[in-house]
Amino acid sequence: MIATAAFRALIALAAAVGVVIECAYGSVPVALSFFTIWTNILVAAAFALSAARAWRGHPDVDPLWRGGVLLFILITGLVFHLVLDNASSPFNVVEDLNELSGARAASNQLLHTVTPIGALLDFLLLTAPRALRPRHAARWLAFPALYLAFALVRGALLSPGTKTRYTYPFLDVAQYGYPRVAVNGLVLGLAFYALGLALVTADHFRPTPPAPRENRISSPADGPLK
Repeated sequence: MIATAAFRALIALAAAVGVVIECAYGSVPVALSFFTIWTNILVAAAFALSAARAWRGHPDVDPLWRGGVLLFILITGLVFHLVLDNASSPFNVVEDLNELSGARAASNQLLHTVTPIGALLDFLLLTAPRALRPRHAARWLAFPALYLAFALVRGALLSPGTKTRYTYPFLDVAQYGYPRVAVNGLVLGLAFYALGLALVTADHFRPTPPAPRENRISSPADGPLK
């Protein structure tokens, strides 16, 4: 339990540090407008709570919420590495990413690489299996749908030419128009749903993590040392 709590606390810390750096080195309202920041705030909160429960030997966070947080942070990592940081992608921002240095470069790796990998390892190695359900995959889509609505309304309210008016290139209505952005959103939504179903399937086939070994000295009436 101690190792599980420590690992989850480190994931929460990585997410929190990345968010703090982004807010400290940039505009807080702009930073808080990115899906990456939304998901890492969820990771920090969910894994901190999960770490505290593991430390105390209490049941873990509800699978609906833990599974959702895992899906959202995997979306963050996959979209970043396959779309934004991929020179062959039509929506890449490789030039902007290459300009990052110091703390901003470190936070970029924490938010897009460390926390997704950490959350996935926790799911595979430390989380009890067979708790996710197919219906969860549909419910999880509410969060990215909420973000899509937020991003489009925010972009519509900001003046043309405002930097980061649209937080991601594939949501840029000014460049692509609403029909193309709607198609982009639909394609991504279907991909997210498929990924959610994949997590549910993996959850039902992965082995149960080994139980932590318990070292204690029993009373004489209970028998020999254990």
